[in-house]
Order: sequence, then structure tokens, then C-alpha cells
Amino acid sequence: MLNPYDYGAVGDGLHDDTAAFQAVINRAGETGESIRVDCGKYLVGELTMRPQVHITADATWGFRNSRPGNTILIQKDENQSCILDMTEANACTIDGLSLMGTGSGGCVGILSKKTDYGSEEDAYRLENCRVSHFGSHAVFLDHIWCFSVRHCMFAHSGGDGLRINGWDGFVIDNWFSGNRGAGFGVEGPNASVTMTGNRIEWNGAGGIRLEGGSHYNITGNYIDRSGSAGIIMRGTSIAAVTGNIIYRSGKNEADDPESSNVILERCSGVTFTGNSINVGSDDGGKGDMTPNYAMRLSELRDCVVAQNVMYRGGMRRLIHDLGHHINSII
Repeated sequence: MLNPYDYGAVGDGLHDDTAAFQAVINRAGETGESIRVDCGKYLVGELTMRPQVHITADATWGFRNSRPGNTILIQKDENQSCILDMTEANACTIDGLSLMGTGSGGCVGILSKKTDYGSEEDAYRLENCRVSHFGSHAVFLDHIWCFSVRHCMFAHSGGDGLRINGWDGFVIDNWFSGNRGAGFGVEGPNASVTMTGNRIEWNGAGGIRLEGGSHYNITGNYIDRSGSAGIIMRGTSIAAVTGNIIYRSGKNEADDPESSNVILERCSGVTFTGNSINVGSDDGGKGDMTPNYAMRLSELRDCVVAQNVMYRGGMRRLIHDLGHHINSII
């Protein structure tokens, strides 16, 4: 396996290791060899990934910021657009790395900035990675077509934990924690994503936020203390949402009409069943009991919203129904 140290990397968090990492990535793209990143703190600028490159490291990171991992790529320049540029990195795997931003500027940890979907599936695989403290999104996959994100933590960034514009993805067993945006958010066309077993917590703009999109399977996720609703679906069609726990989300202002655990608006062909929805305050019983409503519903067409458990607690009303539904069961 190739190693950045053999190409001049220092790994002390002070020296610029950009050239060494780019050299080893380029070499891997030419030979097909994998890259093994040993323990170290690597200060790097923007790195351009090459097709079919596999980067691996031991995933030694923990949940708290005091344990960011022993193998870390650290953002060098406040003005850089990302650390890992996946735009041309068809069939790449990133496994076990930690990426750490400065918290300022518009940098994204892992970025695909394609302008069209192309003629071939991207097939990115992000596995066992921790991506945190970036000024923008932790990970943004733009015009993505086929991807998987598993066993990762995307946290404490200025935008969404994971933002996509694309389709055909698996998002399984991840943490999306403490981002100012949503835990998982979409921009532009999006479809055909399976989200299962994720912990999505304390994200400012919502837990799972879908604007448009279709063919989603959202099953068995734990969504906790979102600033806006835990699940927001506006203009979404053909989706199954079941078996999720949505707890003390909608932490908006007390008089905000959108202070809800769930918001479903202008949706069609959506089934929302078998979920458990509850109110709560901050940890230790601090802060207000939120939200005001379990669900806010409007303009649903050919939808079923049924057999959910809603524990009222301090809520004003379980269902805030604004009506204008067509052929729907509530």
C-alpha cells in the first residue's frame, strides 16, 4: 500500500502536507494501489481525488470533540472550498479518516461539485469517517448518482451534516450531530435514498429536511432535539416513513406555527405510519418543553398518516391540520 509519509508528509499538524498527499493520490490513481494513512495530524489544502482510489485509516475517533481521532486531515486555509474534492473520483472509497475544519469560511469537508450527472454512476463510498467543524456543510455531494455513507459522523458544521443533490443512495448507521443546518438536507433534484438506523440530533435547521424529492425509505432512525422539525417533507412524493422516534424537536420560538416534530406539506404518495413522537426539554430538564405540535399537515394528496404514537405532554395540539388534502387518510 502507498503511504503519504513516503512522499514527504510530516503529520505534525504544522507543516503543509498538501503536496505529499496529492502526490500519493495521483500515484494511486495511476497504479490502482490503495493508500494507507498512518497516525498523524496532516495540514492540507484542497486535495483532488482520482478515480478508483481507496484511502484507508484506522477509525480511532470518538463522539466528543476531545477525541477527534489519531489520523486527521486538518483544513489549512480558511478560503479553500474543501479538503477532499470528489468531483472526478468515480468509484472511490474513503474509509476511517477524520477531517477537521476551522469552523469559519465556506469550506466543505468532502465535496463533489459536478455540474451534471454524467453518463456513469459515481459509486462513492464513505465509511467510518468523522467530518466536523467546517464552515459550510460537512459533506456535500452535488449531482451525485449512486453513493453510500455508512458508520460515519458528520458534526458541528455551519451547514448540513450531509447535503445531496442527486439520487440512488444508502445512508445507514451514521451520526449527524450538532450542525447549524439540517442533519440530512437536500438541494435540487433528489430521489431514491434509503435512510436506516441513523442518529440525527441537535441540528439547527431540522433533522431530515427534504424539499421536493421522491422515492425515499426512512426507517428506524432516532431524531432528537432538532431546531426545526425532526422530519420536514415539502413537495415530496412516493416515500415510506416508518418506525422512527422523533423526540423534542421543533425547538423554535414558542409562538412559531412551525414548532412541530414533523412537517408534511404538499406531499403525494407518502405513507407516514408507526412512528413514535414525543415532547421534551434540553438535557437535565433545562429549556422549554417543545414542540407545540406533534405534526403539521397541509395539502396532502394520496397520502396515509396513521397509527403513530403521539405523547402530548406540553403540546398545544397533537395534529395541526391546515387542510386542503385530496384522497388522503389521516
